[in-house]
This record gives sequence, structure tokens and C-alpha cells, in this order.
Amino acid sequence: MFRWLASWPAWSAYAAAGWSALYGALGLFWAWGGGGFPFAPVDDDRASGSVLEGSSAGSVAPAMAVIGLIGVVAALAMARPWGRSGARMALLAFGWALAGTLALVIQDYTLLALVAFAPFLLVFAFTGVPGPQEGIGDILYWHRVNLIIMFAGGVLWALATLAYQRRTRQACAHCGRGGQAIARWATPEATRRWGRWAVYVACAAPVPYEVTRIAWYFGIPLGISDDFLRMMRETPGMAEVGLGCALASIGGAILTQGLIRRWGEIYPRWIWFRAGRRVPPALAVIPASIVAIAAIPAGLMNLRMGVEAGAGRTWGMNAPGVLWIVWGAALGIAACAYGLRRRRPCRHRRPEARREVPA
Repeated sequence: MFRWLASWPAWSAYAAAGWSALYGALGLFWAWGGGGFPFAPVDDDRASGSVLEGSSAGSVAPAMAVIGLIGVVAALAMARPWGRSGARMALLAFGWALAGTLALVIQDYTLLALVAFAPFLLVFAFTGVPGPQEGIGDILYWHRVNLIIMFAGGVLWALATLAYQRRTRQACAHCGRGGQAIARWATPEATRRWGRWAVYVACAAPVPYEVTRIAWYFGIPLGISDDFLRMMRETPGMAEVGLGCALASIGGAILTQGLIRRWGEIYPRWIWFRAGRRVPPALAVIPASIVAIAAIPAGLMNLRMGVEAGAGRTWGMNAPGVLWIVWGAALGIAACAYGLRRRRPCRHRRPEARREVPA
């Protein structure tokens, strides 16, 4: 399984083509009046916060079908790889635009909530969901599941486009390195410097969210009205969920420090069963990247919802969440710096291509 995942440059373009074919066919089905259009207007308790939520199948589904068809052709061209000069730039622009749209623009807070509450959802699958919900289906309903599927398509398109971009510039599709010297910004000294600043920003950006949610739990109406605070305290579990999210965010900030600390590279003594051993870079890069990608669309959703700073004093609802855009971007940059600093010689490259001289 891990060997197959490691060979992503070989299969990602074909996977992106298959995903595009499937979603293009679904777009055609919905355009012809088929049921289950995932952005159709529904009751608020079954709606998502996607930018496409509430749209009509007649306007969106045909575009999905056309983009899916173009995606199949583009992905197969990337798999060859085909295209020079202008054609190459067109394929790269299409691939990155589609990946960003699927993984970031169309999404809402679902991915971030899924990351934060994944352990609880696993337990709820066996014990049932506490409160008025009747089951997992009341949390992961079709409008949300569709966003997860679209996010998966965005990841596939990002992998396919990245592999194509590297191959067409004669670099290793796995690590991105060629025979040229390492750029100054990618040296261990440089990545440690700008990676440190990225970590500081990533830790600071969620602080307003953490402060407001902790304040609400202790009955302080910071950024909200007294009526909303009263409603929150009268709703079982609502304040506790906010507190749990704040504490999880604080815990994440502590772990983020590992991207620039020694204990993020060598297991510390208090992890007795691994103490002194090297921390695999993927153990830090993959979780940090997932959280970074999930945070940005959640921040964009809060930005779309707007911030009301008037007499109602409701800025605490969305304003702190807008900073998740900064949080996600900074965390992604910090994870990139960590990965660049700790990467080893790539086993997929030719031996003569591994001789790198710092610029």
C-alpha cells in the first residue's frame, strides 16, 4: 500500500482523469434533470457553507460536465507527458486552477471539522451521536460528503499537475530536484530562517478564535450579544464544543513548534519507546499539510459570511475565523520549510543527478 502511494507521479494523472470522467458524467446526469444535485437548495440543517450552495442544477451542472470532459483530456495529456511552451503553460494553468477551485474555493469548514472531530466520529459510529442527531448521517449528509469527494478530486489534480510540471522541466517527479544547484532560498539555513517566521504566524493567527471560545465557555460575551451567549449556554454541548475546538487549536500550536524545534526532528526522552531516534519527516509534514489545506477554505467561508461590527457586537462569530486563511497559509509554508530542510537524497533520481552544490 505504501509503495503504491509512493509511486503517485505514475498514477495521479490517470486518477485525476478517472475522477474528472466520473464527475463530468454526474454533471451531465444532473443537467438532464437527474436527482441528487449536491448544491440544490435544502433546509438549513442539511445545507453546507459552500460558495455554490443553493445554486440550480441548470446553471452549474452543465459547467461541471464540460469541465469534467476537458479534465479527462488534460489529465491524459499530463500523463504522457505532452505539451511544450504554450500548451504546457495552458495545461499547468488549467490543472492548478482546477485543483485550487476543488480543494479550496468551493469548500467550507467541513474539512477542518472533520480533521478536528475525526476521533469522535469514529467513536460515534459505534456508540451513536449524542444529542438530537439520530446518527452519523445527520453529520455527514450528502451536501457535505460531496465536498469531501470534490476535495479528493482537488488533491488528485494537484498531484497530477505537480508531477507534470516537474517532468516537463526535466526534474525528478518525486522530489522536484534536477541536476542544478540548490537555490539559496531552499538551503537548510534559509528554510530554517523563513520557516521560523511561518511557524510564529501560524501559532498567532488562531489566537483570537481561541480567546473568544474560551471566554464564551466562562460566560463572557466577547464579540457576541448577551442574547446569543444565553442561547449558547442553554443549548447542551454548544459551549463545550467551542471550548474543545479552542483547546485543540492550542494543542496544534504546540505541535506546530516542532517544525522548528529539535524535538520535531529527534524524539525527546519523554517518548521513551522512540527516544533519540529520528522523527520521519512525513510524520510532521503530512498532518501539518492536511490542517493547512483544511483551514484555508474554512477561513474563506467566514470571509464570505462577512463580519458585523455594529451594535449587535457579533464580530466574534466570523472575524476570528477569517484569520484561518492566514493560519493555513503560514502552516503550509512552515511545513514546506521543514520538509525542505530535512529531505534526504532522492532514491528515484540518477546518481549523477544527486550532486548538489549550495548556491
